[in-house]
Amino acid sequence: MTMQTLSDRYARQVLLPQIGPQGQERLRAASVAVVGCGALGTVIADGLARAGVGSLRLIDRDVVELHNLQRQVLFDEEDVAASLPKAVAAARKLARINSDVRVEPVVADLSPRNAEHLLGGVDLVVDGTDNFETRYLINDVCVKHRQPWVHGAVVSTYGVTTTILPGRTPCYRCILLRKPAPGTTPTCDTAGVLGAAVNIIASLEVVQAIKVLTGQVDPAPPLMFVDVWANQWEMVPIRKGDGRCPTCDEGRFDFLTARETGRVVALCGEGAFQITPSGDGRIPLDRLADRLRRVGDVFQNEYLLRFRAAPYEVTVFADGRALVKGAADETEAKGVYAKYVGA
Repeated sequence: MTMQTLSDRYARQVLLPQIGPQGQERLRAASVAVVGCGALGTVIADGLARAGVGSLRLIDRDVVELHNLQRQVLFDEEDVAASLPKAVAAARKLARINSDVRVEPVVADLSPRNAEHLLGGVDLVVDGTDNFETRYLINDVCVKHRQPWVHGAVVSTYGVTTTILPGRTPCYRCILLRKPAPGTTPTCDTAGVLGAAVNIIASLEVVQAIKVLTGQVDPAPPLMFVDVWANQWEMVPIRKGDGRCPTCDEGRFDFLTARETGRVVALCGEGAFQITPSGDGRIPLDRLADRLRRVGDVFQNEYLLRFRAAPYEVTVFADGRALVKGAADETEAKGVYAKYVGA
């Protein structure tokens, strides 16, 4: 792309005294990892690409489904029909929006096994996730490697966001020392989610990302709370609590060093369970498809295999990870995985 074309594309943004030509060049030289390409993540990735951030790594474990289209702005019905992984579909759309941005789609579940690799080599990490476990993991990696990250979360009509600068501000575990017990906090499944609330929190995350990347981040970023239905906006100062933080004071990275075992996770907004096998669980999808066609309907593309045998739907990725729908609980989901994929 020519310099004249670049000048035309970002002309209105460069006019801002907060950006200017130097800020735009800093954005073009920057790299960002976006964790999650769902409701928050698609708006974040779209905003960063349009702003001219030079390199984006999109990390997501899921595939595009019809109910995503209500709020996940980079997808359409063709992506649903093709059963594309969200990271791949988002990367393809962003390439058509801004071909000057390098977009790397990563179809994976962020875990202790891969987190340092997937979040390494970038200037900033931005949170588009939907669960506490992953946020604590992001926090461990970013505190360990002194990487700034922007946190965001939305449910129902409200959400929160803040910027965490390791070594300068309290970390995520300072804010929320203990992971909430399952069932004690609302989720998209139990409380729903308004697309407009997602857009506002994600847009605030984009602004904070641009501040970080252009060297203009607030010295003490507050926790911003927004309820779009109640017309409430609050800025809550973040301070370290009493006592020492296990992560940023004691240097313990409990979520990063957690022993990797087979995991079962209920997915927010999906009505599904994710099964992650322990160790290297890579699966030859062609062979699995041949076996499963004897007992049910099979769809396969280069990224995944989807199998239906009423009342279950199982989506299997090459790394052995699977999404199980139709199971009532974790135990049943594990049983379905063992029955059709393998123990």
